[in-house]
Amino acid sequence: MRIAVTGASGFIGGVIASALAMPEFDHEVIGYGRTPGGWSYRSHVANASHYRIWDVARGRLPSETPVDAVVHCAALADDWAPLDEAMRVNRDGTRNVVRSFAGARFVHLSTSSVYDAFVPTVNAVESEAPASRFLSSYSQSKAAAEAELVGTEAVILRPHAVYGPGDTTLLPRLLAGIRRGRLTLPEGAVVEHTLTHIDNLVAAVVLALAPGAPAGVFNVGDDAPVLLSAVLTEMLAKKGRSDVTLHRIPYAVSFALASAVELGHRASHRGHPRVTRYAVSQLGLERTLDLTAARQQLGYRPRPTSLEGAERW
Repeated sequence: MRIAVTGASGFIGGVIASALAMPEFDHEVIGYGRTPGGWSYRSHVANASHYRIWDVARGRLPSETPVDAVVHCAALADDWAPLDEAMRVNRDGTRNVVRSFAGARFVHLSTSSVYDAFVPTVNAVESEAPASRFLSSYSQSKAAAEAELVGTEAVILRPHAVYGPGDTTLLPRLLAGIRRGRLTLPEGAVVEHTLTHIDNLVAAVVLALAPGAPAGVFNVGDDAPVLLSAVLTEMLAKKGRSDVTLHRIPYAVSFALASAVELGHRASHRGHPRVTRYAVSQLGLERTLDLTAARQQLGYRPRPTSLEGAERW
């Protein structure tokens, strides 16, 4: 099978492109990304030369390459991006990818952020999203991207908090927040989350590409929810930072402070604030997903949350 993977120069797209290009799958993989030089894991991939530069937000491919399937990973994952920019990349980019590969099986990497961020996400089922209100341009634009696929035979995957080797955003951002031996988090992160190891996400993509796999929307994640604070404590220990303690700040206080910070940044036209309401809502409220649809319809069998090897990440 010939498969196009967008966003192949990023963490998620790079890992997926590399996995699909392994000899056991017998696929030809063409990675597309904005960054010259190939995808992140290209040194391990036999078909690494099949990498092409394409910014999906700029329009359709100038010349179409026939493919059997597309895994669309390219996205602007910035909760503080201007809404028009986020829409241009996430919504319009999705439209451009669909039009560039007409007729190909389409697997779209969405996000659990399309659920209502103002309230806890408790074993959410797919029909609860997209939400009607959003805390970030990222959430709103990803919901709009899903809307581009309504009425098609696309498979839409909604992971939450993707982590693992190569992660440049989630856990690194949290670890960068350590100050004077403390990591201050809304509710001390003592909330349940359905995290998504990159290997589990890859497994879901492979199942979505299988012949006969049904179209539809599917939550994906690790086998069972975990306490976010416990995962962070384990990660700190693996990173040699057992001296760091998790410090709790009440959710309501965190949210109010983030609101004030956002107002200040908007008024002064400064850059990205250190804390946003979206980030507070993601860390301080439960974010768990019901995986029943993926298990029953795709045959998804995820592994438990694991930080094995995290000391080398």
